[in-house]
Amino acid sequence: GDDIVPIPGTKRVRYLEENLAAADVALTAEDAALLDSVSVDTPRYRDPASVNVSTPPLPASQ
Repeated sequence: GDDIVPIPGTKRVRYLEENLAAADVALTAEDAALLDSVSVDTPRYRDPASVNVSTPPLPASQ
């Protein structure tokens, strides 16, 4: 959508040019549906990585 903006970090001009070209990518409705179908909603960190985290999780958005 118009609200998605790539924020590239790069070491070479060639990579910057490739990253800038991402702004011209347009997904079809079918492409977006396919990506949505394979996306997995998981916690940000797995249990072993969360051992020392004391911040409570945010409530799930509806």
